[in-house]
Amino acid sequence: MTDQPQVVPEQAADLDAEAVIAYLRAHPTFFAEHDDLLVEQRIPHQRGDSVSLVERQLTLLRERNIEMRHRLSQLMDVARDNDRLFEKTRRLILDLLDANTLEEVVMAVEDSLRQEFQVPFVSLILFGDNAAPVGRWVSSAEAQQAIGGLLGSGKTVSGNLREHELAFLFGDEQRLEVGSSAVASLEHQGLHGVLAIGSRDPQHYKSSVGTLFLTYIAEILGRVVPRVTQTLRSVR
Repeated sequence: MTDQPQVVPEQAADLDAEAVIAYLRAHPTFFAEHDDLLVEQRIPHQRGDSVSLVERQLTLLRERNIEMRHRLSQLMDVARDNDRLFEKTRRLILDLLDANTLEEVVMAVEDSLRQEFQVPFVSLILFGDNAAPVGRWVSSAEAQQAIGGLLGSGKTVSGNLREHELAFLFGDEQRLEVGSSAVASLEHQGLHGVLAIGSRDPQHYKSSVGTLFLTYIAEILGRVVPRVTQTLRSVR
């Protein structure tokens, strides 16, 4: 057997480079047809120790391209999360619209938030002096004294609540486990109440967190609860 000549890695690299050079010479319009590749290439354009503006511009464009791709990926993740939240909210709203009793409303809210949304702490509290036998009812005066600061704006609030507010919303035992909360007011046609959710993570419900879906659920509850409570009291 005759010895076959061996190609060392440096020679292989030279052959590859020569092949690329030959191809580009044979296809002078290659980069014109694939200009996106230019952004990914590092082409120095120097005079002595200076760097040309062209090279600096290309570097900035490359960096901005990477940053924009990262931002686009984040936006896509947010869009997917919002799609999932929308679908869960849609199912809950349909269940609330189909509910005929206050008991069905309370069960739909608690089951959906705990099971679908995976919220560990859920509290639906209705205010009124003439409490119905279903759900948790407190007087308006008691609610104002305990969480009046959360009800003043009439908007959904989130963040780290005070101990007496957590105790009122979730009870003395659970308040020790709640790190952060979001609270939505229920106000419609004389109905007053709150829907509160909590997390063990102190950073989960930051003061700047979006509460759009919780607000939607509270608005639907504000319209459904008066209907079922009126039916309940008329039966009594």
